[in-house]
Amino acid sequence: IDTGPGRYQLGGFTISDTHNYGTLSVEGVIQKSSNVGALKIAQKMTPHEMWDTYTALGYGQKPQIQFPGAVTGRVRPWQKWKPVEQATMAYGYGLSASLFQMAHSYTSFAHDGRLIPLTILRSPEPAVGVPVFSAENARAVRKMLQMAAAPGGTGPLAQTVGYSVGGKSGTAHKQVGRGYASNKYRAWFTGMAPIDKPRIIVGVMIDEPSDGVYFGGLAAAPVFSEVVQQTLRTMNVAPDLAVKPLVVTQGVDESF
Repeated sequence: IDTGPGRYQLGGFTISDTHNYGTLSVEGVIQKSSNVGALKIAQKMTPHEMWDTYTALGYGQKPQIQFPGAVTGRVRPWQKWKPVEQATMAYGYGLSASLFQMAHSYTSFAHDGRLIPLTILRSPEPAVGVPVFSAENARAVRKMLQMAAAPGGTGPLAQTVGYSVGGKSGTAHKQVGRGYASNKYRAWFTGMAPIDKPRIIVGVMIDEPSDGVYFGGLAAAPVFSEVVQQTLRTMNVAPDLAVKPLVVTQGVDESF
């Protein structure tokens, strides 16, 4: 996927990456958080196909659970999409979703392609789930998420001692009225661990980060790391890494 020169003109709009990443594989698009790469992948799908995937994952649907903050969100009908809307939705703009919905959608990757029903009750029976992706594709996405949370990706600070992790960082300008604020952000990191046989999915969102950094890989990923480590230890999940992971202090700057 050619992402050069790091920007793409579409319908009078310019969509940009933080760097010119040149030619990337699909894995590289996820690892580097390339907006240009994401929109070019989206262009290979019809709006209807893309909308079907979003709705199958629960976006734009009211969560079937009595839980505070379980809002519907919004995905516009695909018939009304303009080309630039389809492009920006590929990397998270132009639709609204809660962190709860985002974490729920990750169950499809954690459970080999099946979206697991929501519940706040423990059940002795294993959840079956609704098929959304093939098991092969879900496992491939898990590996991509692992790359994104490793050195060279946007979220190496999500790594934790003893457990393999995978996840995706994100950063967005806050919506104000019908537009977006230029200097207010939301930063998030959503992922799972251990990566080969996930036991937990964790979503972290920082509203208006104020410590001098606003990228999700810098503001939210460290919180994800601490929550994952303490939760898995509390659950008595055996570590799947023998050594402390290599964590770099500076990851790749993510695009919006």
